[in-house]
Amino acid sequence: MALLETEDVVVRFGGVRALSAANVGVEAGVVTGLIGPNGAGKTTLFNVITGLQEPDAGRVLFDGADITGQSPFRRARMGISRTFQKLEAFSSLSARDNVLVAAEQRKAWDRSDFSPVAVADDLLARVGIADVAQYMVGTLPTGTARLVELARALAMNPRVLLLDEPSSGLNEEETAGMAALLRGLVSDGLAVLLVEHDMSFVMGTCTLIYVLEFGQIIAAGPPATIQDDPAVQAAYLGSAAG
Repeated sequence: MALLETEDVVVRFGGVRALSAANVGVEAGVVTGLIGPNGAGKTTLFNVITGLQEPDAGRVLFDGADITGQSPFRRARMGISRTFQKLEAFSSLSARDNVLVAAEQRKAWDRSDFSPVAVADDLLARVGIADVAQYMVGTLPTGTARLVELARALAMNPRVLLLDEPSSGLNEEETAGMAALLRGLVSDGLAVLLVEHDMSFVMGTCTLIYVLEFGQIIAAGPPATIQDDPAVQAAYLGSAAG
């Protein structure tokens, strides 16, 4: 059973349907991909899941409960965390302090026994950037800053992690490292839903992929099925589907 589900989600912006009956399921222990052309509705769906966008119809279910009416901060406390397509790190703070801010926020409501400082240091090491912990994020390369944002999202101890273009700005070696990191995270039971345009990254990392076109899910399945789907090739993958 999916840990996170969207059921028949509809979002309209004026006369435009950004999402039309969008159904997606995200399971624990799995990296799930969400792909599609620019403007297909991927980020809009992320915003519905996290509570930043109210749907015109449909529901969001988390662990079997309807959370459609819950605020973004309550969803975060339930265990839904995300990164953004446009980098949202605090550029004037160090990498360590960026992650520490999230860990200390979590301390305000999470009554489990943990040290925010230890969480921040452990996560910086886990994503591979402990050596730049004291650098201001504004001075870091975009790819490294994205890893700071990822560590900050993980500091909330999520059950579901939504990643919007996680490989953007990463070089080939960093992208391979990101893929390995995500596989490690889901092996610990985390559920990951990622939006991504790097098809080699998606096909090599995701177990299940959903394809959006004009707000509708036109295909869903494992990578091999998606690559061979004529509708997906026509809509998005083109000759790269090969």
